[in-house]
Amino acid sequence: MSATRAARPGAEGAYEGGALAREALRQRALLAALAGARLDPAAGIAQTGARAANGLATYRANASMVAERALGAAFPTVRAMIGGADFDHLVRRHWRIDPPARGDLGEWGESFPAWLDSQPELAEWPYLGDCARLDLALHRCERAADAEFDAASLDLLQSSAPDRLQLQLMPGTSVLASDWPIATIHAAHRVPELDFAPVRAALAARTGERVLVSRSGWRGIVHSVDEATYAWTGDLLDGVDLDTALSQARGDFDFTAWLAAALRLGWLHRVASLDG
Repeated sequence: MSATRAARPGAEGAYEGGALAREALRQRALLAALAGARLDPAAGIAQTGARAANGLATYRANASMVAERALGAAFPTVRAMIGGADFDHLVRRHWRIDPPARGDLGEWGESFPAWLDSQPELAEWPYLGDCARLDLALHRCERAADAEFDAASLDLLQSSAPDRLQLQLMPGTSVLASDWPIATIHAAHRVPELDFAPVRAALAARTGERVLVSRSGWRGIVHSVDEATYAWTGDLLDGVDLDTALSQARGDFDFTAWLAAALRLGWLHRVASLDG
């Protein structure tokens, strides 16, 4: 049995925690003010009155450009699909409705796909929200922590019972299912000369696709997978033990073939023992 342990902060740790909390409050206040809210005096911002208003006006003038760059980097496929000008207009609207809660704009955009789904003027692109979800999955994957494959842990597959093992995937790995051909659309926007023939055919057939997102080096990769691999990977991401995952796998799932692919494509992080 294992338990999480951490050092208890003393006076210095308590001071640092209070300082971090005050800084977080200031950042939230500034971000809200940039979105149009009144500056909260409780945030402890040194500048107030006309001087603060002038400074905020300057920052606010640049906020939309910063937002456009941030979400343009996170959602490149969506931007390419609808065009830069329309994308930037949507981003400015989204900024006013759901401004970032942190100073790191690389973490902003979680609600953007669902917000796109809700926009009436985008109804002719019913697949746009799912394309944004795939962009976001790739963005998260590329920002995930680095991890090394633990080759020695494969020995546990021979020495331990399956119900005492977990197969842990690399940080940032995810799966996504859509009623639309999101992998095909994504691929069409990743080549210098766009070839939309496969996209048009898949859209006409209303071909849904399942994808697995992983990383090779620093770059996120989209893998089209079948239903069995999608379900299996989802179980692993949910943290089920190997025995349960095998018992829930579809009849056409081939564990040996999956393991070979996982090792070749860098999906697997390690085999972990539940016995500590």
